[in-house]
Amino acid sequence: MPRFSFPTTLLALFACLAPAHASNVDGRTVYERGGAKPAATACATCHGPEALGMGAGGFPRLAGLPSPYVLGQLRAFRSGTRSSPVMQPIAAALSDAERQAVAAYVAKLPHPAARKVDRVDKAQGAGELLALRGAWDRNIPECVACHGPGGVGVGDHFPPLSGQPASYLSAQLDAWRTGTRKNDPDDLMGHIARSLTDAEVKAVAEYFEGLTRKEGEQ
Repeated sequence: MPRFSFPTTLLALFACLAPAHASNVDGRTVYERGGAKPAATACATCHGPEALGMGAGGFPRLAGLPSPYVLGQLRAFRSGTRSSPVMQPIAAALSDAERQAVAAYVAKLPHPAARKVDRVDKAQGAGELLALRGAWDRNIPECVACHGPGGVGVGDHFPPLSGQPASYLSAQLDAWRTGTRKNDPDDLMGHIARSLTDAEVKAVAEYFEGLTRKEGEQ
């Protein structure tokens, strides 16, 4: 009969059980009901039952955001490089498994499609000009250069802008301006936000909010 030392056997048991426990975390449950700790409140409370955001409160759409991007933002809230009195305690209370599960869940949720306007399209009005042309006299690139045609998002680091509430987009530009959000490479968004006027912030935020296709629109 083989003989095992107690510590070795215990470590082997933990190694087998830990992944199984993590894989049992359900992202939908975390989103709709919250995490295991009381401070990890339900995401749906602020972001809506379908994760499409709540414009009146300035809460963004999460549906369809890339999972690595959502995880990155949760880490930023935990570390304080992105400041929010609402999100910081929630992000701190979620376990690693809960963060991964809820990020994977929201990434797969349906969301409205955006009209894929780009730099070649006609632009008029302050918001549309900034989105499609930028303001290169102030070293402000067009938004679609990084966030993709129609602001649909590119990869894991440039999130969708289209369909996000204007109140949320304006608040984030203000956060980049004041330094309460500073989790971008080389302060790119900080430079852009500080270069915009209040009227331009409002205009470009409203432009992207209205860019998602309405039902039946081509």
